[in-house]
Amino acid sequence: MTKAFYVTTPIYYVNAEPHIGHAYTTIVADVLNRFHRLMGYETFFLTGTDEHGDKIVQAAADAGVEPREYVDRISGVFRDTWPRLNISHDHFIRTTDADHVRTVQFILRKVHDAGEIYFSTYRGLYCVGCERFYTERELVDGKCPDHDKEPIEREEANYFFRMSRYQSWLIDHIASHPDFIRPERYRNEVLSFLREPLEDLCISRPVERLSWGIPLPFDDRYVTYVWFDALINYVSALGYPDGEAYGRYWPVVQHLVAKDILKPHGIYWPTMLKAAGIAPYRHLNVHGYWKIDDGKMSKSKGTVVRPLDLVEAYGLDAFRYFLLREMVFGLDAGFSEEALVQRLNADLANDLGNLFSRTLAMTDKYVDGRVPPFASELQAPEKELIRQLEESKRQFREEMPRFGFHKALMSIWESLNAANRYIDSVGPWNLAKQQDQRPRLLTVIRSLLELNRVSAALVSPFMPETAEKMLQRLGISKGAMGLRFEEDTRWGALQEGASVFKGEALFPRIDLKTRKAAQPAAKAPQTAAAGADPDIPGFEETIPFELFQRVDLRAGTVKQAEAVPKSRKLLRLMVDIGEERQVVAGIAQDYTPEEMIGRQVIVVANLQPAKLMGIESHGMVLAVRDGEKLRLVTTEQPVSPGRRVS
Repeated sequence: MTKAFYVTTPIYYVNAEPHIGHAYTTIVADVLNRFHRLMGYETFFLTGTDEHGDKIVQAAADAGVEPREYVDRISGVFRDTWPRLNISHDHFIRTTDADHVRTVQFILRKVHDAGEIYFSTYRGLYCVGCERFYTERELVDGKCPDHDKEPIEREEANYFFRMSRYQSWLIDHIASHPDFIRPERYRNEVLSFLREPLEDLCISRPVERLSWGIPLPFDDRYVTYVWFDALINYVSALGYPDGEAYGRYWPVVQHLVAKDILKPHGIYWPTMLKAAGIAPYRHLNVHGYWKIDDGKMSKSKGTVVRPLDLVEAYGLDAFRYFLLREMVFGLDAGFSEEALVQRLNADLANDLGNLFSRTLAMTDKYVDGRVPPFASELQAPEKELIRQLEESKRQFREEMPRFGFHKALMSIWESLNAANRYIDSVGPWNLAKQQDQRPRLLTVIRSLLELNRVSAALVSPFMPETAEKMLQRLGISKGAMGLRFEEDTRWGALQEGASVFKGEALFPRIDLKTRKAAQPAAKAPQTAAAGADPDIPGFEETIPFELFQRVDLRAGTVKQAEAVPKSRKLLRLMVDIGEERQVVAGIAQDYTPEEMIGRQVIVVANLQPAKLMGIESHGMVLAVRDGEKLRLVTTEQPVSPGRRVS
């Protein structure tokens, strides 16, 4: 039987229109879905909207309409946005759907009949924004940590789910399934929550206060609290309990959420599933925030980025590529249009676009625009090109299932850069001048066409429109969703004699002159002042703040250290920066491995990986050379691993 894959986004709350955070989560799900299709899986991709609760009623009142009219409009905006971002979801669910309502009531009755729901009066601190009660210890300076507002005192008689009964079970389940919640930092955060006694969960609101919701099947004076409604969408969309899709896809489900809803998905949802007799989800995958001006996006501050505005300005695939290349999944990332344009010009226009244009131009000029045969033996340059391509394919296959999107893209770009170097070193234009080199020229052109074809297949999950343009110009009619990894990344699969077409540039460069003209002129490099230490270099040319923001510096703690064989300068370090990283550092002449263990260091976390003495380094440890001595850069006081330097 074909392997199955099921990915879900959160169902987005319809009190605001889609922003870049919604777009990122949904595009990640789309990329995963397309990747698994490429690998031959039968996939199911779910997204949708969450449409009940106090905030919806308030938003509708502010808009002067009834809740139903309001949710229909905002849900429609989400539904209309996703096709414009080339999202390939299989089902768009709404919590107002009749099938979902029936499933919620079925599960509520099942859990109630099992004695896991009870009625009680509760008095506590209630956050209207979160629509839940908080304990004193959960507040930060007396305020809700998400909304920065003091909660109100509220007393209410409601129904409660006996969530506290499942605390030990959940701790044991996480311990026995270490990748249940990932990356590890979020698993640890959930375990930190679980070190405190888990309270029961209020799951209802009285109709006299809130009528916009799903009525409890055992007491119609109450409607369901938002989480015991919203979370159930992940199984109701599959036709639980009897749907064929439920039996096929639920065992392999991958939930995808932002870190602000970690607790409901990491604690409420698995305990609800356990109480209902439903197997826990396979994985909860948690990503960070997109930050604007070094802060979380805020509607009130006017820092919400609208995805369709960026698509219109820079193109859909450039936008998709930027999101997946710029953010390390699980960590926060900074957004700026300048960074997007830099990625577009450097990675897409220069590397991918230039290679494709050069290849098709030479094919048109030297072989009449047709795929030539391999007319001579492959030589060392072609063998190296194939070796690099196979390495890129290997890394792509490894990194994609573990959400290493930036690493997968970096591996593809290694092959693109190798191909650009190959053209420069082989010089097809020189081969074309020599008749006896004609067979060699044909082999070179064919090799470049093959690499571009394979590259199109590899970038297809990220940039499906670009992949299809590339395939069409290579004389291939297959669409991006019809690609299969084993077949379509095989070397030599192009049809000899097929026509190729030059076409326009895949990614025209964006001119930044107008932006630069508005910035202060860069200062020339400074020279050392008279009498200054001659070992201290002059200052480099100034750079824009946006460029500096792209350097991701993290505090880390060294867990392991050892000397690199046959090297006098290098140590191999395993550093905890919120996730474990292998870093090769040139500090062995100043620090022993024993001195490094437990030491806090500063790591450049988003540096492109490099191999030193055959060992791959995923970052750089910062140090200062002071005369003969190298001194590590560190913090004044110990800080938690993964904290960002700012």
